[in-house]
Amino acid sequence: MERVWHKFYDKGVPTSIDYPEKTVPHFLFDAAEKYPDNVATNFFGATLSYKELTRQVNSLASALLNLGVRKGDRVAIMLPNCPQAVISYYAVLRIGAVAVMTNPMYVEREMEYQFNNSEARVLIVLDHLFPKAENIRGATGLKTIIVTSLREYLPWHLSLLYPIKAKKQKLFTGVPYGGSVLNFKELISRTSELGDVEYPTQDDLALLQYTGGTTGVPKGVMLSHRNIMSNTVQTSMWFPTRRVGRERVMAILPFFHVFGMTVAMNWPIYNASTIILVPRFEVKSFVKTLAKTKPTVFPGVPTIYIAINNYPEIEKYDISSVRFCITGSAPMPVEAMKRFEELTKCRIVEGYGLTEASPVTHVNPLQGVRKVGSIGIAISDTDCKIVDLETGENEVPKGELGELIVKGPQVMQGYWKLPNETEKTLRNGWLYTGDIASMDEDGYVFIADRKKDMIIAGGFNIYPREIDEVLYEHPKIQEAVTVGVPDPYRGETVKVFIVLKEGVTMTEDEVIAYCKTKLAAYKVPTAVEFRDSLPKTIVGKILRKVLREEELKKQEG
Repeated sequence: MERVWHKFYDKGVPTSIDYPEKTVPHFLFDAAEKYPDNVATNFFGATLSYKELTRQVNSLASALLNLGVRKGDRVAIMLPNCPQAVISYYAVLRIGAVAVMTNPMYVEREMEYQFNNSEARVLIVLDHLFPKAENIRGATGLKTIIVTSLREYLPWHLSLLYPIKAKKQKLFTGVPYGGSVLNFKELISRTSELGDVEYPTQDDLALLQYTGGTTGVPKGVMLSHRNIMSNTVQTSMWFPTRRVGRERVMAILPFFHVFGMTVAMNWPIYNASTIILVPRFEVKSFVKTLAKTKPTVFPGVPTIYIAINNYPEIEKYDISSVRFCITGSAPMPVEAMKRFEELTKCRIVEGYGLTEASPVTHVNPLQGVRKVGSIGIAISDTDCKIVDLETGENEVPKGELGELIVKGPQVMQGYWKLPNETEKTLRNGWLYTGDIASMDEDGYVFIADRKKDMIIAGGFNIYPREIDEVLYEHPKIQEAVTVGVPDPYRGETVKVFIVLKEGVTMTEDEVIAYCKTKLAAYKVPTAVEFRDSLPKTIVGKILRKVLREEELKKQEG
């Protein structure tokens, strides 16, 4: 098959890349060699240079070796975006061990499953999460717990205030250090340099990245150094106007999610940029951070951009330092994109990816043709096809719907301990995404929906995303999501969940009447529910499945 539509790539973006014979930790060590004094991390004003970051990575890597961690061993990292997360990730990968990135919001049941499934023996965790780790420790194979506190890397004035804030928020800080419970900062301070330790190979496993678990049991996606290295280089080359050693990247996307790991941690380190670390999103403080730190690159998700758009005092803040944004994880409403670009004068490019592809496979060109509503074109060295939904083997004509499948160096090795699931998803070198899409004559791909989210009402196929887009165009609506619910007559019918903008009112009849002007009759919602908020993943993707399950329980009741 012809490599896809290179005539639409920006000037300077290659259709194929000559990848370096290096692994992920080389990103950091190369940056430190060329730009030792550049600021690598900025954490509320406290900074680490590339030289100092590398020293601490080497020290932790040496400490892990002293604890018995060897190549191929799994080390769980349960941290928000903070310097310790970067240090831990690169230290684990430097000695050829495997990082198991763990969501700090996990409850004990989820932690126990992930640690047992990955067979992690070491956990690096935040102090106020320690009680959860200790509670499930006996039910897992964890031998060592390394504990750290945000206080250890805050600037001195915030460090002094931290105990007061922790007490006010009732955060646990009384970690009983000793034995197999070790302090992160002490380990680094008393451990010698790493010495001459071989780098892992490109085909060695680097990461076990667990899927969100929104469909059944979470699966561990096996990503090699080659997978992650390739996708970092691919996404870097996609932005030919990037300035190596000079960008400041806003890291609000969590590193324990594959999107944040690639575009907010590996991407800036590969480009010797400054990572502006933000542990959690709260719109008021975040807008102030944007204005103060002046990032030039701002990867995000639609819910973050929408929250900024709707912040009541946003016009008072100068956020025009942002040069470009890349958004993914969920569809970006057109009106939200326009509004954010008005505020920043930058350009948002919508992309697409999935955990199984490290994650990025498609992006709209930064300076070339951007087609609103499209995820763009396949990035360098990535092939894609749209195949029929029945067999998954026959390519459908341009403009017709089918399943999107992709092939490239960023595609995973497989699912951890799940050979049957791997065979279903990886077929003849192609990754079957499970997304229904179409491709136009120029090679731009348009996602209709997930196969599992499609609503079949009265024999008609309805794609929830289309209804979502219409709702987002309404000036009173801040967030919206569409689900299919059981209906005795139509099989399924359409229900929408809506969050209104602050200070406005709207009725169910008003929503339905509006939709009738924009949608075919069979797509118009038959039920509307207004809510103060919608359930979301940690990166802001609205959990359609959770709402559907709530409706099923209501009907069963």
